[in-house]
Amino acid sequence: MSNTPHGIGFTAHRPVVMGRNGMVCAGHPLAAQAGVSVLQRGGNAFDAAIATAAALGVVEPLMSGIGGDGFIMAYRSEDDSLRVCNGTGAAPYAATLERYRQGIPMKGILSVSVPGILNAWLDAYEAYGSLPLSDLLAPAIALADDGFPVTHYLSGAIAGDSLLCEFPTSRAIFTRSDTGEPLRPGDIIRQSDLASTLSTIAQEGRDAFYRGSVGEAIVRFSEEQGGLLTMADLNDCSARWQEPISTDYGDYTVYEAPPNSSGHILLQELNVIRQYNIAALGFGSPESIHLMVEAKKMAFADREAYVADPDYIDVPLAGMLSEEYGRERARLINRGQASARMEAGDPWRFQPERRMAAPAGAGRRGPHSEEEDTTCFVVADRNGNAVCQLQSIQSGWGSSLVAGNTGILLNNRMTYWHLDPNHVDCLQPGKRVRHTMNPVMVFRRGDSASNGSSARRLTYVLGTPGADCQVQSNMQIITDLIDYGMTVQEAVEAPRWKHVGDGTESTIPHTAEDRLLMESRFDAAAMRQLRAMGHPVHELDAWDGVTGREMALYIDPDTGALHGAADPRYDGYAIGY
Repeated sequence: MSNTPHGIGFTAHRPVVMGRNGMVCAGHPLAAQAGVSVLQRGGNAFDAAIATAAALGVVEPLMSGIGGDGFIMAYRSEDDSLRVCNGTGAAPYAATLERYRQGIPMKGILSVSVPGILNAWLDAYEAYGSLPLSDLLAPAIALADDGFPVTHYLSGAIAGDSLLCEFPTSRAIFTRSDTGEPLRPGDIIRQSDLASTLSTIAQEGRDAFYRGSVGEAIVRFSEEQGGLLTMADLNDCSARWQEPISTDYGDYTVYEAPPNSSGHILLQELNVIRQYNIAALGFGSPESIHLMVEAKKMAFADREAYVADPDYIDVPLAGMLSEEYGRERARLINRGQASARMEAGDPWRFQPERRMAAPAGAGRRGPHSEEEDTTCFVVADRNGNAVCQLQSIQSGWGSSLVAGNTGILLNNRMTYWHLDPNHVDCLQPGKRVRHTMNPVMVFRRGDSASNGSSARRLTYVLGTPGADCQVQSNMQIITDLIDYGMTVQEAVEAPRWKHVGDGTESTIPHTAEDRLLMESRFDAAAMRQLRAMGHPVHELDAWDGVTGREMALYIDPDTGALHGAADPRYDGYAIGY
């Protein structure tokens, strides 16, 4: 701990960005600027979210875009409503276990699942939007058409993906036309095909993508490459509105996305660690880190045993999130020794209406029923509305394939599937794979208002990319904010850790060496003690994006001022006014 120009009790190298009228915290300053420009023109937080999301697909092409998936958590202050729009696509109808008997490739056309995020954008727009869709997509179209300077981060990412430059449609965009080398920092990248596609969507809406010319171009490209996508896959793709799930932590209630999101993991982690006095143990202490790592292992073990697309299997969600189950799991932690492997618990015993899990093959639908890289951004407006949104094409650059002349980078989300027919998240045609994306909102609880309405107050909006690290990073951010009283910027800058291993990894082959990865800014003595407790500690660089890249926003309860923070571990920026 130290006082700095930007920190209160902990180090912060950037100031908290403050505003009264609106705030956007996003993975690229041009995307944040796109969202703020919409707010300044009279749009609301939901309008700004669409503008930001579309711009991120242009300026952060390795992270997200309309060739991928996502989740939108939307809070409307007018009626105190909180909903999640699930924009995740399904496995193609031709994606059978037999088709993938030789395994799922990490890149290329057979790694592509049905893109769902555009449906979520437009469902949210139809529910909450106020400005014309063409106005919201205009900043992204301009960035794609006019071009923007390549950052050092983007340049390094292009150079780091050898396959990206091998595919002709991708090479044409991301390499220098004169030398064929990856674009360098300061080069201007233009994506005219993507600009044209976004313009078509601005005029024709979702039908252009899921039933019209854009979708037909994607399917034609897939067929040419030997892929599985068909127009039936796109026609049947839809987003869905879901009720968020939640748990209490201190004086706050933390809300998450339900399955097929992994948001339940964060809530389960909090249910375990709240059985201990994390605040008294101190930030970065070996005791607090040990408890959080063990809680992580428990929640991941449960996910592996019980969680998949709830259309295909019964998930004991209420049991997993019950306070009694959290207490039972917490009692299993050895305060002085790391667990070698954590087994799943039995949340069915805490389920209000116990049901047996469906067999892995149950619920299959026919064709006419319904390191990882992601991006996260948070938005708030002057009227108290807020959005937390995550969108992703899965790993960096997704499949590495740009679909013909659409300019759209296609995802490689198929790499999340299991091929064991006895696994709950086994591949089935038309099924949605389990996702790691999880948007978070935190409300401070209060006594019931005199008119009988809820007295909860939106306090924090936060999230991060990072696949399986997301729920680990979010747990650390929440304890930093609530238990240690950090500002949002201090919290996103604080050193973080990430645990991997124990057979619960989301991406194929779903296994990794057991390691506790810790940024070198943690106290060396704490790392030594954790090793002595049995944790396989590996030291990272001081600032390592493998631990997540958080965006966070705080709403001052007294003044309504918006406090924005962006993680310096990559190109993220917060802009408020």
